[in-house]
Amino acid sequence: MPKISAFIFDLDGVITDTAEYHYRAWKRLADEEGLPFSREDNEALRGVSRRESLLRLLKGKVLPEPQMEAYMARKNEYYRAFLAQITPADLLEGVAEFLAEARAHGLKIGLGSASKNARDVLSALGITDQFDAIGDGYSVSRTKPAPDLFVWVAGRLNVPPAECVVFEDAEAGIAAARECGMYTVGIGEPTRVGAANLVLPSLAGVSVSQILSKLTDSPH
Repeated sequence: MPKISAFIFDLDGVITDTAEYHYRAWKRLADEEGLPFSREDNEALRGVSRRESLLRLLKGKVLPEPQMEAYMARKNEYYRAFLAQITPADLLEGVAEFLAEARAHGLKIGLGSASKNARDVLSALGITDQFDAIGDGYSVSRTKPAPDLFVWVAGRLNVPPAECVVFEDAEAGIAAARECGMYTVGIGEPTRVGAANLVLPSLAGVSVSQILSKLTDSPH
């Protein structure tokens, strides 16, 4: 029977929903600069780095590097102002119970987030101590869909990639996890995470035993 030793979670859209804050921050920047940006455009930014997000927002427009840096800094300033409002009540439904159950099963717990604010968000949510390893936007140079971040987290957990399960709400994250041979659980719309081994609307009402059973029975 295949062995599963660790769960690795994305942050935005899996543990807490900061996607709305990202949208509002990018939207404010776009409006100030006269750039068209819609909620539909924002969907394409899920799971990718701040720089890649800006490139997609610019839709091919080329800017000098200092201006790019200034735009990214402004967006992050707006985003961090929203983050100041986060409390433990912003954990998505079912997450606290699922993390506790995973630890009770003896599984190692990791975070694999493209966000450079990930540690601050975990602290505001009051769950930093639930994680054995935290990978964020500072951990590796190549971001999702490259597998580097998840491989980095698996290394910190001292668990082979083939024994890890990644929980993701973004197509880029599912692709990254699959590339390094990890099991994948997609959270959200099948149109976005349908390439995952298992797709769930959320972690609410889901047990660790159910996840382990379904994954070990599925082709890896």
